[in-house]
Amino acid sequence: MHVLTHGLHYASSVFEGMRAYGGNIFELTRHNERLANSASLLGFSLPFTTAELDKACNDVVAANGFMDAYVRPVAYRGSEQMGVSAQHSKIHIAIASWEWPSYFSPELRDKGIKLTISKWRRPAPDTAPTASKAAGLYMICTLSKHAAEAEGWHDALMMDYRGQLAEATGANLFLVKDGIINTPTPDCFLNGITRQTVMGLAAKRGFKVVERAMFPEELKTADEIFITGSAAEVTAIGQISDMHYTVGPITKQLRDDYEALVRQPAKSVAA
Repeated sequence: MHVLTHGLHYASSVFEGMRAYGGNIFELTRHNERLANSASLLGFSLPFTTAELDKACNDVVAANGFMDAYVRPVAYRGSEQMGVSAQHSKIHIAIASWEWPSYFSPELRDKGIKLTISKWRRPAPDTAPTASKAAGLYMICTLSKHAAEAEGWHDALMMDYRGQLAEATGANLFLVKDGIINTPTPDCFLNGITRQTVMGLAAKRGFKVVERAMFPEELKTADEIFITGSAAEVTAIGQISDMHYTVGPITKQLRDDYEALVRQPAKSVAA
């Protein structure tokens, strides 16, 4: 990568995060379709089809001999034109993979992770391409997580530009109250593929899932809280600031259901 790569200087870069289980990448095509959509929102097109990207991701995992691994394709503008404008830059794609058993340690799965509240807020959709998985949107996530870890927390909960509940630094948020699963409407942050998958699993179990505007005071009365993401999978929350939660039955059920789903053979998952 050239030092003048546009993606490095001006964040003209989009990426995906996906996991391989038993050598099979879960929701591979959906992730690469979203990669293409993110690129489009940043004003460029990928030089490969989704099918070609799917094959390349599988080839990377196989070449490394991984069974359980994380996969990271990234697309970015190159160094052919320097400056804010980069209409003539070449679009590059790289795919990396590494063994990454769990975003949070297995011990934390039983008691839940601890979150603080970030001072940074998710931007409004008219100030950033919030429907994209763009590198620049994660700058405030890094700042939030670094600040949280420096104070002994595992992650940070972010509000949106209106002061409503949004998400953690790299995962979507769910609150359970009186047996009903509530989740913020993703109108200024990414509608995660894992989020959508878990909502589907909840519906199959007969749980009511409500997607709506949610507010910080609701944290005080929640029975269970969990987050979802390709990296985080289904992770229980044990504490947010001075509020404590138990890892409840709905969180445990959806965590088990998700684990069972992603471990199915590739043909069964596709079906």
